[in-house]
Amino acid sequence: MLQIEHVSKHFHSKRNRLLVLDDISLSVGKGEFLCITGPSGCGKTTLLNIVAGLDQASKGRVLVNGTEIKGPGIDRAVVFQEPALFPWLTVIENVEFPMKTAGISCEKRRAEAMKCLETVHLSKFAGAYIHELSGGMKQRAALARALTMDSGILLMDEPFAALDSKAKEQLQEELQSIWCETKKTVIFITHNLSEAVFLADRIVHMSEDPGRIRDEYTIDIPRPRKAGSPEIQDAIAKLSAHFREGAGEDEEV
Repeated sequence: MLQIEHVSKHFHSKRNRLLVLDDISLSVGKGEFLCITGPSGCGKTTLLNIVAGLDQASKGRVLVNGTEIKGPGIDRAVVFQEPALFPWLTVIENVEFPMKTAGISCEKRRAEAMKCLETVHLSKFAGAYIHELSGGMKQRAALARALTMDSGILLMDEPFAALDSKAKEQLQEELQSIWCETKKTVIFITHNLSEAVFLADRIVHMSEDPGRIRDEYTIDIPRPRKAGSPEIQDAIAKLSAHFREGAGEDEEV
C-alpha cells in the first residue's frame, strides 16, 4: 500500500548541510501495523512527516497505492505527540473539524464524530472543552479526530509518550482493538520497545548520524495481545539484545 523509495533528507544551516535520512527504502503492506524505533535524532519523525506530506524528501519519493505523495491528503491521518486540539472548540467540534473542512454536512459529521468518540470511550465528554480533559483524554480526542475521515493510513508520532503508565496502557489496548476492527495501515513511532512489541506486526529499527534502517523484526504473537504476557516479555528480551548487538551501550531502542 505504501512504498518509501530511496528517501534522503538533509537540512541546511549557514555553515553546513546536515544529512538526517540516508537512502531509506521501505514497503508497508495494506493493513500492516509497523512500528519504527531508534535513538533520538535518527530521523523517525522526519520520515513520518515526509510520509504525511508535511515535509519533502531531498531525494527519493513516497507512493501510496502507486501514486506519489505531493502533500497532505485525506488518505493519511496524523496523530502527533501533542494532541494539537483547538482549545476554543468542544471535543466533538474538534473531532468534526476535518469533516467540516471537507464540506460534509452537519448531520452526517455529527453522527460520525459521535461514533468515533464512542470508539475511543470519550462520548460522555463530547461537550467538554479541551482544558477540562486529562492528557489521556486529549489523545483519545485526537485519535477520534484521526478516525473520522476513514483514512486508509494512520500515522502516529509517539502519541502516548507523555502519558502516565496507566493511561498509556489503556490507550495501547484501545489502539490494538481499533486496529483489529478496522485493519488500517498504521505507522507508529516510539522509543518504547515494550510498546512496539505489544502493537506491531513488524518493527523497523533505525540508527543515527545519519538515519538509516538498521534492522527489522517480525512480531508473530497472536492477537489480542496481553501486556506483560510471557510471549511479550520474551520478545522484548530477545529484541533488546538483538538491536543492541554491536551498538553503543547508550543507544536507545
